Amino acid sequence: MNYDVVIVGAGPAGIFTAFEMLRCGSKQKIIIIEKGHAIENRSCPKNKTGKCMNCKPFCHITTGFSGAGAFSDGKLSLNYEVGGDLPSLIGENLAQETINYTDKIYLEFGADGHVEGLENTDEIKDIRKRAIRAGLKLVDCPIRHLGTEKAQDLYYSIEQYLLNNGVEILFDCECNDLIIENGICKGVYAVSGDRHMDIFGEHIVVATGRRGADWLDKLCIEHGIAHTPGTVDIGVRVEVRNEIMETVNRTLYESKLIGYPLPFKNKVRTFCQNPGGFVSQENYDNDLAVVNGHSYKDLKSDNTNLAILCSHNFNQPFNQPIEYAQKVGELTNMLGAGHILVQRYGDILNGKRTWQNELMQSNLKPTLPDAVAGDITAALPYRSMVNIINFIQAVDQVVPGFAADETLLYSPELKFYSNRIRMDKKFKTSIPGLNCLGDSSGWTRGLMMSSIMGVLMGRGLAENG
Repeated sequence: MNYDVVIVGAGPAGIFTAFEMLRCGSKQKIIIIEKGHAIENRSCPKNKTGKCMNCKPFCHITTGFSGAGAFSDGKLSLNYEVGGDLPSLIGENLAQETINYTDKIYLEFGADGHVEGLENTDEIKDIRKRAIRAGLKLVDCPIRHLGTEKAQDLYYSIEQYLLNNGVEILFDCECNDLIIENGICKGVYAVSGDRHMDIFGEHIVVATGRRGADWLDKLCIEHGIAHTPGTVDIGVRVEVRNEIMETVNRTLYESKLIGYPLPFKNKVRTFCQNPGGFVSQENYDNDLAVVNGHSYKDLKSDNTNLAILCSHNFNQPFNQPIEYAQKVGELTNMLGAGHILVQRYGDILNGKRTWQNELMQSNLKPTLPDAVAGDITAALPYRSMVNIINFIQAVDQVVPGFAADETLLYSPELKFYSNRIRMDKKFKTSIPGLNCLGDSSGWTRGLMMSSIMGVLMGRGLAENG
C-alpha cells in the first residue's frame, strides 16, 4: 500500500493535517490510520450501565476519530499562552495567528459563536487581585466551549468532509511499528484484525495523542528518535458545588491559575474546568483507570470540577517520567480495586480516609457514582500531595469555600505527554521522513494547540506536493 502522506492517529493534530492539505488544494494521496472507531460508532456503555465496563481492546472515550476530544467538554483555548510549549518552537505570533485561523474552521463546522471570558472586566480584575494576594497568577484565556455532545456532532462533520474529499481512513487499525530503511522512515506496520499491512508513504506523520504517548516513547528508544524527558503532571480532579465557583464560572468560565507553593516551589496549576460538569473515568493500557472531567452544552450538574496538576521535572539518571506517572496511577487503582479513588479534603487534613456513607451526608454529591471512597494520600507521592494541599489553600483565597471540608478530590489525574520529541519548526524529527504532532510529541496540551500543529503540518506538506 503506497501513499504520499501516512497519518497515524485521528485526533485533532492528524485530522487538521489532512484537512489543511485539502484546503490548500493538495492532490496528494492521504491515509489516516486510527485504532479506534469512526466517531458515529463510538459510545461509552457507562451511560447505560452506570459503571465503567473497562471496554476492550480500548476505551471508547480515549480512542477513535477526534480522540478524547469527542468525549471531553470541548474547550478551545484561544490564547497562545495556554496549551503547551509549541509557541516556543514556532514563535508566539505564528501560534496566535494560526489559533485565529483554526478557530474560524471550528466555527464553520458548527462551534458556538459565543466566547467566554471577554466580558465582566471589572470582575476579572477583582479575581486577579485576589489571585495576586494569594501568590497565584491568573492567565487570561478566552474560551470557546463546544460541549461534549456538540463536539461529537462537529467532529462528525469534519470526518465526513475528509472522507468525501478523498482522504482514506482505516478505522480499527493499529500501527505497531515504523518502517525505517537506511535511516529513513518509509512507512508503518499496521494490523487490522487478522490483516497485516505494510503501508508506505513519502511523509509519515505520527499524531497519537496522550493515549499514544507511551507507545511513541518506546519507538523513540527502539529507533533512536531524538527526544528528551519532559515534565510529568500528577494531580487530582477537584469537585465543588456550583455555588462556590459561581463568580468565576460566570466571569471566566475557566479560571487558569498557576502557583509555585512552598516548600518545593514546583509549578502547580488548574486545568480543564467544567462548570456544571461531570467527573469521568478514562481507561488506558494495562487497565489503568484515570480521572477526567467534561461538561455538556445542555445537561448540567450541581457541581463544578477541575484538575489540579503538579509538574515534576526529572534529571539524570532518571528518564522514564511516563512510567513513573503510570506507577502512581497503578498504586491508586490498587487501593480503589480498579476504580477511581475519591476523598474529602477535610478528611485529608484530619489524617483519615473517607467512607462511602460520609459522602452521602454532604451538600456535595459525587458526579462519578462508581468512584470508591478511600485515602488518596496512601498512593500519591508526598511531594505532589503537599503541593496540592497548599495550592488548594491558596485558591481558597481567590474562591472562598474552595478548601471546604466536603470538597472532593478524585485520583489519579495524570497527563501522558511527558517525553518531548526533538524537531525543527517544520516538525521534522531526527529521522528523515518522520514528523510528530500533538500531545504525544510533548509540545502541545489540548484541542486547539494540537489542531494548529496539524494545520501548520498540512500547509508544509501541501507545499511539498
